[in-house]
Amino acid sequence: MRDFKQYSAAPAGVAQLGEFWSAHVDALERHLSARMWALAAVTLVTIVYPIARIVIPAILQGLVPDVVRSMINLI
Repeated sequence: MRDFKQYSAAPAGVAQLGEFWSAHVDALERHLSARMWALAAVTLVTIVYPIARIVIPAILQGLVPDVVRSMINLI
């Protein structure tokens, strides 16, 4: 079993937690190849693009009144 006390942020240890996270990101940058980064990027785009194509128009339709939409359509 792992001891997770070392990972908990003490009130004065928030800066240390940031350094700890930064060290993990640096390790990822050093050890992942360009092919793995490209695979991660393609996966992220594959997930985010359809969500954005559905969610953003739904939010805009809820926020923008019909009058503004009709004026934009006329332009």
